[in-house]
Amino acid sequence: MRVDIVTKEYPPAIYGGAGVHATELVKSLREGGTEVQVRAFGAPRTEPDTTSYDTPVELADANAAIQTLGVDLEIVGGVAGADVVHSHTWYAGFAGHIAGLLHGIPHVTTAHSLEPLRPWKAEQLGGGYAVSSYIEKTAMEGAAAVIAVSEGMRQDILRSYPALDPAKVRVIYNGIDVDAWRPVDDAAVLARYGIDPSRPSVVFVGRITRQKGLPYLLRAVAQLPEDVQVVLCAGAPDTPEIMDEVRELVAGLRETREGVVWIEDMLPRDELCAILTSATTFVCPSVYEPLGIVNLEAMACGAAVVGAATGGIPEVVVDGVTGRLVPIEQVQDGTGTPVDPERYVADLARVLTEVVSDPDTARAYGEAGRKRATESFSWAQIAAETRALYAEVIAASR
Repeated sequence: MRVDIVTKEYPPAIYGGAGVHATELVKSLREGGTEVQVRAFGAPRTEPDTTSYDTPVELADANAAIQTLGVDLEIVGGVAGADVVHSHTWYAGFAGHIAGLLHGIPHVTTAHSLEPLRPWKAEQLGGGYAVSSYIEKTAMEGAAAVIAVSEGMRQDILRSYPALDPAKVRVIYNGIDVDAWRPVDDAAVLARYGIDPSRPSVVFVGRITRQKGLPYLLRAVAQLPEDVQVVLCAGAPDTPEIMDEVRELVAGLRETREGVVWIEDMLPRDELCAILTSATTFVCPSVYEPLGIVNLEAMACGAAVVGAATGGIPEVVVDGVTGRLVPIEQVQDGTGTPVDPERYVADLARVLTEVVSDPDTARAYGEAGRKRATESFSWAQIAAETRALYAEVIAASR
């Protein structure tokens, strides 16, 4: 069996959970004996059986969505000879869809997020958002199988694309490498970034996007006890507007409290492990999160997790065991906006305060989280389930 995996993100260019998933899945599939050809966006890579595709020069000034289509079409020809093509996110979905049609092979796509549930991307892509939405719909509805990374995500897929046969939508979770993501005690790293290990801390890690809910967190921080420090490992803003909003909120916090640490650079994994290990609690205030690999990363480092009770987060965070879930009632317009934003902010502040005020319980949450990440989210298991799905769709296509 030869599998061609198509992904926008792949080392060294990873900025989100989809890239982590593709990377770890490829590694585990290969370790299990499956032949995998990777077809990734971006600059040339040296990894064997990995081909990179850059934006065609003719599209250098085109809308970002059109540039994506150009890369996808460059990829299609190389898929010849594969038994199955597996795309990740809408960026790669068009390549997978067209390659499947052209070469007569099944196309499997993994949904790491859904365009109908991210309408704020219109700020980023303009008319390209209509294009990305069309691509995703076409790829989903034409696929031999759609992988959802959580049961919550599966429900979102079927609600967003009612023409899909529910039998085609399978849940295969994201995973975590608990050997790479592990507790790391490193006082030098904390000192380098101005983190005081003697103070309780709340740590956030994520891109600055609407879906990650960072502005809600920053408003909640204003209600936390004065001795609590907040560590924001946050960068790669989607738009200048949300970056300006975050900067203004951080500046306002710094006027009234100490211990607001903002790290905009992408950190090496060992440094991030050290920051997560030092946290009294990690926080995931997302208003949209299909599963949230970042929660697994924090758990693997032994951190308690406080997360919004939305999407796939409740399938990862066991309330009262590995952390706490924050109630959130959301507008059903695709934006994930809280029905009552002030109530969500207040609930987030309340739960965070309860966790940081009880370090013994927080420590117990972290220990249970590490155990859960190790036992329930291994990449070997995820690769085995994915390989079985490949065999199923290949057999059905013959």
